Amino acid sequence: MNNKEYEQWRESSFKALIPFIVFVFFYFGFSLLTKDFSKVPMTVAFIISSATALILNHKEKLSKKIELFALGMGNKDIMIMCMIFILAGAFTATAQAVGGVEAAVNIAQYFIPTQFMVLGLFVISALISLSIGTSCGTIAAIVPIAVSISQSVGFEPSVVLGATVGGAMFGDNMSLISDTKIAASRTQNVEMREEMFFNLKIITLPAILCIILYLMPIFTATAGTSAASLPTIDNYIKVAPYILLLILGISGINVMFLLLFGTILNTIIGISYGMFDIFSAFSYIGVGTTSMANTIVVAMLAGGLLLLVRYNGGITFIINETERWIKSKKTCEIGICFLVGVINLFTANNTVAIITSGSIAREISEKFKIDPRRTASLLDTTSCCVQGMIPYGAQILIAAALSASIGVSSFTIMKGLFYPVLMAFGLLFSILRTKD
Repeated sequence: MNNKEYEQWRESSFKALIPFIVFVFFYFGFSLLTKDFSKVPMTVAFIISSATALILNHKEKLSKKIELFALGMGNKDIMIMCMIFILAGAFTATAQAVGGVEAAVNIAQYFIPTQFMVLGLFVISALISLSIGTSCGTIAAIVPIAVSISQSVGFEPSVVLGATVGGAMFGDNMSLISDTKIAASRTQNVEMREEMFFNLKIITLPAILCIILYLMPIFTATAGTSAASLPTIDNYIKVAPYILLLILGISGINVMFLLLFGTILNTIIGISYGMFDIFSAFSYIGVGTTSMANTIVVAMLAGGLLLLVRYNGGITFIINETERWIKSKKTCEIGICFLVGVINLFTANNTVAIITSGSIAREISEKFKIDPRRTASLLDTTSCCVQGMIPYGAQILIAAALSASIGVSSFTIMKGLFYPVLMAFGLLFSILRTKD
């Protein structure tokens, strides 16, 4: 089967969407039933829905449908995405091994007075998440510090933790090595740095409003002592790979080269400081790459499933139905946001939501001549908004688990989580300004 053969079989069919329906009911249904979104692994949900897709369309031989599924799994954009995931995992693991996160926290804490620590936590989390490309990892590193600050300074825990989670989501949304940005840019076949600038147009005002909000007297304290010791030259050396990655990435250098270069630089720093030897470095790199296995498997299964759905006419059905009420660029953008938002709501995973809806969004946006960089930005930003406003999202669950000692729940954190809400308003304002 060649790569274009499936285009001959794209007649509209609602039946082709049954695998998506199975996915939603299986994953979301069991998660609600057990009240635990970790009970059903995302990979299992995709395997079940993929098996459903293979059963459909009895007119085709099973061998041909399996071949088609494999073709979707091996799609060029999916494979490039997986390669970036692998290198991002290696970079993050080596950066953590040399103490890059701790060094970044110490530098940020030193320069931010305690009376502005709520704002400081937002900024610290944003910078670290921007550097390491993961909001979950940032939250895991910063929440214990936020809990300590809440107890020592007397801030309301919901506000302190909300600022931490919000900052982490801001950085994740803008990071060049975030899995959401990788997924959004690859599904639309655009450069990540270009998509980042489109994101910036949407989130600049919400970020400024959030900063102003955290500068209000209710969110400041009277103490003014430094929260960390004087940063050493070693601290600056350990964060250098993060800074170089950001600067060179914005300048247009290929992200895969940057991640490989950053991994090598982290390895050199670690060996030079005697923190590990070359064989330990290999071990960290190996662990880092395999840590991305779940995301890679989900991306590949989603690629295979989407091609089967397309082959059976599901994508054509969605496009035909949405065209009934999508009459302009503005309503098209609303439709794209609604699509990825609903999927994110049911899966509680913004990367999966982007991968699942990416190809559909690409076809719809091409029809209405929307810039693919804009489409990628809408996917990325919408999924981040939704992820920050659901109490069962991974970021909020991690923060709640790490702050359980002071009686904080997911809903407590959401009361102080302002950034995703402001970002949603920024996204809406951006769409309303779209010229048809």
